[in-house]
Amino acid sequence: MKIGLVVHGPEIVDSGYALKILKFLERYGTVKARLGGTIGRTAVIDANLEDKIDISQKLFPSQSVDKFNKEGCDVIFLINYGKSSVTGHAFGYKVYNNSKDQPPVIQMERPGEPDGSVVPWRDDLAPLAAEIAMKTGLKLVSPEDIRNTLFSNDPCQATGQTICRKIAGVSPGENIFVNGMVIGKSTSSEVTIKAENGIITQVIGGTLKEHGVEKLGPVDLGKAIVKTGLLRKSRVKPRILKSEKLNTKYTIAYLNHAAEDVYKLKNADLVVTVGDDTTLVAADILYRFNVPIIGITDGDIDKVVEEGHKTEDSLIIEFESGWDDLVGEEIFSQLFNRQKTIETENIENFKSKLLQIISNITSQYQVKYS
Repeated sequence: MKIGLVVHGPEIVDSGYALKILKFLERYGTVKARLGGTIGRTAVIDANLEDKIDISQKLFPSQSVDKFNKEGCDVIFLINYGKSSVTGHAFGYKVYNNSKDQPPVIQMERPGEPDGSVVPWRDDLAPLAAEIAMKTGLKLVSPEDIRNTLFSNDPCQATGQTICRKIAGVSPGENIFVNGMVIGKSTSSEVTIKAENGIITQVIGGTLKEHGVEKLGPVDLGKAIVKTGLLRKSRVKPRILKSEKLNTKYTIAYLNHAAEDVYKLKNADLVVTVGDDTTLVAADILYRFNVPIIGITDGDIDKVVEEGHKTEDSLIIEFESGWDDLVGEEIFSQLFNRQKTIETENIENFKSKLLQIISNITSQYQVKYS
């Protein structure tokens, strides 16, 4: 049997279950695994599993499912470790409905928990799913139960130019992410996001972060990846990958959007990041590749990971509220000539020029060295 394995999220990797399930499924046939999502890449790197789980492409979970389906897999396992069975089952429902051509998907959800489950998202897979559930000690849950419990009154539907989407399994005080960008914070356990003409306009049961919405821009809310809580909860020892750069010139990159593919910058020598969330996420990822950052921030930070890291020689420059974007725009224009990457022969000269630009704009800032 040809088996595709879509690994989603850092928790399934950090818990050790991604590798356990991969080895278990090898009893049934040939298994090929790839990541679905973005944050899980860091977990795969930390676990030294790049040779077993393909992280070479940035793919949504449904795109990874579709790719395996096109490759002719007999069955595709979607494995996830949601913060609850509600969020996990809601995730599986969205992935399956965003996939094409009714692919042969079996979901394995929260395998290390008492409510861990196996869900056959296509009826003909029920016998195999039942066997898997029995052998792994997980509960067998039908798609009908999930649809009836969570989506019998699914508000994610178009009304003219307006779309609203209910978020399952939310707790008060959690960050709300849309495609990796914090767009608000929950104030209750009943949260619905509303968008008009592709722009998020309201968080019912929560507060809207307008700055995050601006950075996110237009979005297809019905198909977007929506998360709440932390992007990564586990405290793990980061794995630093060796670099053998022998540069005569240095590459410096500019990043002002946390939802962009930070991994594309792993070969840079320095990255200038704009915004508190962008700086926190990028610094933590680039730490694995020994890439320092210069973070342009204003203290408006959301806790998006349990524990963040920064490469030595990084700088965090903190301004008064609202100044980070203005300063970042000037740096992008004057130093980068509005190009995403530039080359320099002297990084210290670049830093001096950057600090001079900042000093010309305002004297109200603090520099924090790592």
